[in-house]
Amino acid sequence: MYLAALGLLAGVIGLYLGAHWLVFGAAGLGRTIGARPIVVGLTVVSLGTSAPELVVCVLAAIGGSSDLAIGNALGSNLANVGLILAVTAIVQPLGVNRRMVVREIPAMLAITLLAYPLIADHAVSRLDGAVLLGVLVLYLGALLRSARRETPEILKEFEAYSEDDARAKPTSVTKNVMLVLVGSGLLVLGGRLIVISAIDIATGLGISELLIGGTVVAIGTSLPELATSVVAATRNEADIAVGNVIGSNIFNLTAVLGTAAVIEPLSIASGVLGREFLAMFILSALVWPMAWSALKVRRGEGLMLLALYAVFWLWLGGSA
Repeated sequence: MYLAALGLLAGVIGLYLGAHWLVFGAAGLGRTIGARPIVVGLTVVSLGTSAPELVVCVLAAIGGSSDLAIGNALGSNLANVGLILAVTAIVQPLGVNRRMVVREIPAMLAITLLAYPLIADHAVSRLDGAVLLGVLVLYLGALLRSARRETPEILKEFEAYSEDDARAKPTSVTKNVMLVLVGSGLLVLGGRLIVISAIDIATGLGISELLIGGTVVAIGTSLPELATSVVAATRNEADIAVGNVIGSNIFNLTAVLGTAAVIEPLSIASGVLGREFLAMFILSALVWPMAWSALKVRRGEGLMLLALYAVFWLWLGGSA
């Protein structure tokens, strides 16, 4: 059991470093070819911070651990709102751009609702996965088109966030390629360690892979989002902090579940739709009225989200 716990910790560290180096290297390559900072921020950074969930879910699916994959995907979305957005708002109340309220948050809820009929038969088939990936392509296309019409204030915010590290540490194309390769390797190694260790821990403690995937593994794979959001909030870049959470939830449902299902169809345990999926949707839906009320997520609302996150996992753990 101790070895499994150490393996889980080592896997989480590997995922965190791998995602960080992958994003840094890929963003550097994007700047080298002349990509606009906002495009880099909306694609590379968002996809990169969801890379840990993607790797873990794909490896779990290949290994026949559908419960671990589903638990990680849905649990990560729960953690994004109930832990990451909550903690970030407690650290620094988050002002929310009206664009986020009328576009990104509704898009997240619409995609969440779209995912329900696809998994209502307690399976995510290859066709379901292809549909989810198609939705992702449409969403990214709309996102990149809208980026051309962003206000100067939002563009400046993304530019400052995307370029700060690049100014401090100029890197060559060769170094960026190496960062992408090493980061990808660490993601795979870390993901493999997490899958093996999580299964061992679940077996040793007599709990379900669904529960361990939705709690310990989900929190571990959400560390890149936590780091990105907290850093953005302390820099007064609230749009990036909130957008990172919303974008990650969308990518988890489309890119992560979609890719895993296309590679290896997933089965969904009975009760997941009425527990894990329902909890994820309720917590996600609460973000909309909070952001709408004053175009801000306040400290008190962050505390409420954190408390609800704890309550949901006490409920889910008790019914596991």
